[in-house]
Amino acid sequence: MKNPSFIKKQIQKGFTLVELLIVVIILAILAAIVVPQFTATTDDAKVAALDSTLGNIRSAIDLYYQQHGKYPGALTAAGATCPNTGTAGTGIATGGAGTTAEDAFLSQLVGYTNLAGQACSTTDTTFKFGPYLKKRPLPVDAIQGAVSTIEVTASGNLVMTATTGNPGGYKYDTKTGKFITNITAYETH
Repeated sequence: MKNPSFIKKQIQKGFTLVELLIVVIILAILAAIVVPQFTATTDDAKVAALDSTLGNIRSAIDLYYQQHGKYPGALTAAGATCPNTGTAGTGIATGGAGTTAEDAFLSQLVGYTNLAGQACSTTDTTFKFGPYLKKRPLPVDAIQGAVSTIEVTASGNLVMTATTGNPGGYKYDTKTGKFITNITAYETH
């Protein structure tokens, strides 16, 4: 039979301070390697979401142009007599820029439109085009996270760039149909 003091010594054995420090250092090294990879993955996901949103909205803009011969926001969306007690769109194309053009842009993409670009919440044989997007407002910009505003211009510049100061949201030209994110680092997406 074993000596009881020998058993007691074996039970009391534990990790030394050096062993614990080695484990902590190994865990710190692993964390330093893994955490930046998760950060890069998050940034990649934001860029992928931005690219998807831009692609969807650009497709809607192109389809609108094919059916109307003008880009959304360049035609007045207001003034329609809607069928079945529908609600008329808002926004007047004042040279294709500004907040009224922004209203026209959104009304024309989320509502039913006639050939003249007037928008309505209900459809019939006159208001037979659209809707091109399913909901209003636009999706938030995936990079800054909470901005769904759109700056509408009528410059006709195919090399349009983001506004100084990176306000976020989107920027759109009613003459060219160019639609970009309003953040300088991502305007080429």
